[in-house]
Amino acid sequence: MATGDQTDMFSRLKSLLPRGWFPDSTPLLDGLLWGYSQALAWLYSLYLFAQAQTRIKTATGGWLDIAAQDFFGNGLVRYSGQSDDSYRNRIVINIFRERATRYGMQKMLTDLTGRAPLIVEPARPADVGCLGVTAALGVAMVGSYVSPYQAFVTAYRPQSNGAANWPGINTNAFGMALSSGLLPSTKLSPTVSDADIIAAIEATRPAATAVWYRISN
Repeated sequence: MATGDQTDMFSRLKSLLPRGWFPDSTPLLDGLLWGYSQALAWLYSLYLFAQAQTRIKTATGGWLDIAAQDFFGNGLVRYSGQSDDSYRNRIVINIFRERATRYGMQKMLTDLTGRAPLIVEPARPADVGCLGVTAALGVAMVGSYVSPYQAFVTAYRPQSNGAANWPGINTNAFGMALSSGLLPSTKLSPTVSDADIIAAIEATRPAATAVWYRISN
């Protein structure tokens, strides 16, 4: 017997009846109480389910998607076929993610694409070097103090083979029946779009700064 199941509810109901009103054997009464117990057990399970959906750590299904919508709008949707645990982990990571810093932008883009971006701030000597240092002219990026609060970001798309090395229908190799195959549409579209990368940059860009970016393979 578990708390809230039909047997538990039956015991609770029967314990509330005044002693001495009924004999020891009450099959008709038990049948009536057993029916009520089933309804109460269902209500208790519904209560537990509703309670679980109020917290990200225990929410499931569409309720977890609603929680993500509350925090991020359309900026953190569930991937196709993604499990609740995996999606929950993404939500929690992004809630507590560092933002509005160089490291925050680098970490988010790396987590998103699996490849570290190249970030250059023209007014940061560590990025561009200076005269008299080995990483100066002809080696490092060009720096400038007339471009404060700006950065140049090169973000990289995720590495994926997609449908590479598979012949198209209108090719000789396809007709040989040696290297042909059918691929799902998910193989033809990237899991991370350019729009996702741009959104990640905008989400971590400090206010009153200009970020010039390019997206490369």
